[in-house]
Amino acid sequence: MLEPLRPKRVLLKKIIVSQHAAPVARRVPISTFTHIRSAAICRGRIHKGRKIVRILSALIGVVLVASCFLSAGPVARAQNGNSANITGTVTDPSGAVIPGATVTIHNPVSQFERSTTTDATGNFAFANVPFNPYHMTVGATGFAGHSQDIDVRSSVPLSLKISLELAGANSTVTVEAAGDLLETDSTAHTDIDRALFNEVPLESASSSVSALVTQTSPGVAADSNGLFHGLGDHAENSFSVDGQPITDQQSKVFSNQIPMDSIQSLEVIDGAPPAEYGDKTSLVIDVTTRSGQGETTPHGSITTSYGSFGSSNLGFNLGYGGQNWGNFISATGLDSGRFLDPPEFIVMHDKGNEENLFDRLDFQLSKADSVHLNLGFSRSWFQTPNTFDNLNTGITEGDLLGTADPTLIGPADQRSQIRTFNVAPTWNHLIGSNAVLTAGAFVRHDQYNYYPSENPLADVGPVNLQRESVSQLRFLTNAGARTNISYVKGVHNIKAGVTYEQTFITEDDHLGIVDPTLNAPCLAPATSPGAFAFVPVAGFTSPADCPAGDEPNTAANPGSPAQLGSVFYPNFNPTLLPFDLTRGGGLFAFRGHTDVKELALYVQDTITKGQWSFNLGIRGDLYNGLTKASQAEPRLGIAYNVKQSNTVLRVSYARTLETPFNENLVLSSIGCASPVLNPLLLCSSSALSPLNPGFRNEFHAGLQQAFGKHIVFDGEYIWKYTHNSYDFSVLGNTPITFPIEWHNSKIPGFTARTNLTNLHGFTAYVVMSSVAARFFTPQIGGAGAVPVVSAPGEFVPFRIDHDERFNQTTHVQYQPWKTGPWVGFNWRYDSGLVAGATPCYGVSDENSCPQSFTGPGGAPFVDPQCLTLQAVGNGCVPLTADQEFQAGLFCGNVHATPTQSIPDPCPANEFGSNLIRVPAAGTEQDDKNPPRIAPRNLFDIAIGDDNLFHAERYKWSARLTVINLANQYALYNFLSTFSGTHYVTPRTVTGEIGFHF
Repeated sequence: MLEPLRPKRVLLKKIIVSQHAAPVARRVPISTFTHIRSAAICRGRIHKGRKIVRILSALIGVVLVASCFLSAGPVARAQNGNSANITGTVTDPSGAVIPGATVTIHNPVSQFERSTTTDATGNFAFANVPFNPYHMTVGATGFAGHSQDIDVRSSVPLSLKISLELAGANSTVTVEAAGDLLETDSTAHTDIDRALFNEVPLESASSSVSALVTQTSPGVAADSNGLFHGLGDHAENSFSVDGQPITDQQSKVFSNQIPMDSIQSLEVIDGAPPAEYGDKTSLVIDVTTRSGQGETTPHGSITTSYGSFGSSNLGFNLGYGGQNWGNFISATGLDSGRFLDPPEFIVMHDKGNEENLFDRLDFQLSKADSVHLNLGFSRSWFQTPNTFDNLNTGITEGDLLGTADPTLIGPADQRSQIRTFNVAPTWNHLIGSNAVLTAGAFVRHDQYNYYPSENPLADVGPVNLQRESVSQLRFLTNAGARTNISYVKGVHNIKAGVTYEQTFITEDDHLGIVDPTLNAPCLAPATSPGAFAFVPVAGFTSPADCPAGDEPNTAANPGSPAQLGSVFYPNFNPTLLPFDLTRGGGLFAFRGHTDVKELALYVQDTITKGQWSFNLGIRGDLYNGLTKASQAEPRLGIAYNVKQSNTVLRVSYARTLETPFNENLVLSSIGCASPVLNPLLLCSSSALSPLNPGFRNEFHAGLQQAFGKHIVFDGEYIWKYTHNSYDFSVLGNTPITFPIEWHNSKIPGFTARTNLTNLHGFTAYVVMSSVAARFFTPQIGGAGAVPVVSAPGEFVPFRIDHDERFNQTTHVQYQPWKTGPWVGFNWRYDSGLVAGATPCYGVSDENSCPQSFTGPGGAPFVDPQCLTLQAVGNGCVPLTADQEFQAGLFCGNVHATPTQSIPDPCPANEFGSNLIRVPAAGTEQDDKNPPRIAPRNLFDIAIGDDNLFHAERYKWSARLTVINLANQYALYNFLSTFSGTHYVTPRTVTGEIGFHF
């Protein structure tokens, strides 16, 4: 930051451009032709939706018509969506312009900073300034310094006239110490600029945006593969990229994220969302991309890095333009031997690569009109990591086919490829000096390919994991248009808009059974003691062909597994025989298509009056996909600035429409109606189970408190109640996941953030949260469900696998002088997500803890090799030795290894885990005391120098990053329904050099 001139006189002003807003309007549909129509939609609901449209259209129409009569003759230039242009003129007391004056704007919390000088006419300009408050300083030789606060909260451009007094004037103005730290804003959020995240050590190069949000924002629980849980929800997060809404999942196994190199700043909204946001709002990540406008001298960089697991990265970016145009382009490439977080701490079959291209073009057509275009293309290719069980050591084709063929099937070799492109043009028109009309369109397309092993039999896994070979080609195309008008006048900052989106979903799946015991016609006598007297065998295609001594596997036979209640060894189903690859069958094909239409209308007004700020808004959403829904959604926020104590108090409320996930939506909605998919998806009925949109009421109360000039605390209490809550289930041990729906959820918790602004080179922040994720049965939608409403007594609570009691991140950064070397240090603590299927001992709740029994003398025992107990009480499927090893299980002083299980059974007082917190004997309960992943502490460090040779124009940089400095051996999760088993990243060292111009 440039140091301001030390003036004898300081002029302080406060200019508030607006008090709220960000970009996007949100969507929702009108009509569609789809596979299913929900019988629950009645004429009254449709009429209600039409009424919402009429009311909100009238409100927006009033604003649009009024804007047409505003005065002409614009004096500044409009900027895109979630940023604004700041222009101004610097003059002396006589009104003569001052060329060469230095103008600096700075936000001490987000660390955004820019400087420029006035031209020959005394004018200056800052383009693409993200919404935020800023402190501005102006200085020129021979003049007293000038200082003022500006608050950019609207795309309406800000035009300033600054008059500098001559040096030597005697009057002074006292500046409030905490004035730059507080925001009188009713919505809790976190601001992050490149100046900060460039020096934060990040765990994932292939999903660095997710890693940044996890490390810098409160309320975020970390999960594997770039997935994060915002405020107790699974993937209920949306991105707004320069105003373009993106609400589909953005972890590295679903879609390709925009490159970190393309981002100027982030605003992560974890408070009650204003009316302009909808659909998925647990977290709203508002992204402002980098622009080349105003970069009259080309600026850019070339960086390359290499590190552990053979990971290499090459990046290039260039920004160039004039006052009326600009272009910024970024290209990056990554190749890694550990692309995904594997289910083993060591790496097996985990290579991947990713390429990203981003281009932003800006054109100022006139003082009133500007256009903006975002272009992006990304491609990623990666292997599905193997476990020791996937190596299939010693398994031959004859073992699976029931023949003498000695050919080894070999290790699994499953891979994925994702291609993403994005086109998003935007037009801005300035209406007078108080209003901006924005109109934009967008097309974003994801193509996801999942490839099975070349030999499909190699895809076989343990019976509690993968039993089918699966391939998938999935298309998701999101196209839409948005328009909004922002109007700023006096105490009002009004924004009204409409967004229409249509999402085209195509799913093409092929699968075949590769486990010969899944649909076996015959049962052979068991050769070792166990739960079953007979076990399924390979070979044979009909129960009539069973040889002497074997039993036919039919429901009429008392010895069949179905009589014991096992879902893992069910009765022979002749419908599945044509698709059993171990019995000469072929692949089953499932093809599904639908398009989801969404229409959203909103109007909101942020009223700033003295120390008060009111955010009043209403939103209407119409959803028309495989089901229909409409919702009127009031939004309310109030904030009050107690200036005497440097405190801001706030409360807010939001009603939101929650829409289903689009990934594999058709498969999940109609899969149970397929006689082939029904038993493979473990459906409990053959009825359709479409997912219906839900609705949520959420309440927030919080405060900001400044301590002196350098410390600010921000805390928030949240409470969310959702009717129809979403999660995911998974098909075997594959990336083929599909959405499911629970009856409701209750999510209370708190978030907190403390910032230390620059103090003698030190900056720091601490973010923390505690969020409960209490979901309630029954499952009411998605594959596996019976789509009926249960009696109130059946609403049983449980903690879902994204519930975490506490997490925190502490980041400390030190740079002794502005152009010198720096060091950044992270400490991340996670108390642990709720674990998946974990052996334990429980008496009162056998459904929660089925792997237990009372032994001789009443002593409690755990059956660690039993994953799921069935209805009769003795039918269970064993954990493999490797799964016990993954969970860190031990019995006394005997620890599981990848090839050796612990003793079975194990006395409950000797049973435990190094990686999972198993409840004490008799204390496990799904709601109050579920098994959890053990707490972990992870430490990361980055050391660098941004100008090694202290050059003025061409600079060289160097950086060394160490992730998991202590090489902590820890899990993200174990046998989670969605996540599976994944380990955190081992110690990873990466070196980077860069050339900057």
